[in-house]
Amino acid sequence: MLVIRRDLVDAMVAHARRDHPDEACGIIAGPEGSDRPERFIAMDNAERSPTFYRFDSMEQLRVHRELERNDEETIVVYHSHTSTEAYPSRTDVSYASEPGAHYVLVSTRDPEQHELRSYRIVDGVVTEEPVEVVESYMFAHTGSDDTPDCP
Repeated sequence: MLVIRRDLVDAMVAHARRDHPDEACGIIAGPEGSDRPERFIAMDNAERSPTFYRFDSMEQLRVHRELERNDEETIVVYHSHTSTEAYPSRTDVSYASEPGAHYVLVSTRDPEQHELRSYRIVDGVVTEEPVEVVESYMFAHTGSDDTPDCP
């Protein structure tokens, strides 16, 4: 299950709407080993295409180095589909190189509302997972270390 704050979902959707009709892409980083998306990083689609995305290699290297310095890792890899449902294409599956990441797709084919879905993609196998959108991680089902102390 992907547990993600509403502000991060809103940021992905806004990026997808802003770049429409081209696909938008980026990542959300979090502390190493946490599986908690924290920091939104919009990236440029080097292809500038309505049907395909590719991270700019120099930008990707810079972001990767920044994550290492901050003891962070990629928790979410996201991109948009502009005219199809939020389901990974064959190309998306072939490019999925982060086995621990949640792959989030945002469909902007409907101008009135978006479709957001999350997947795990490991060794070419696509598994859809539930998404729980929360206002704060404080009370989300993310682990006992997040439970406030009670007297």
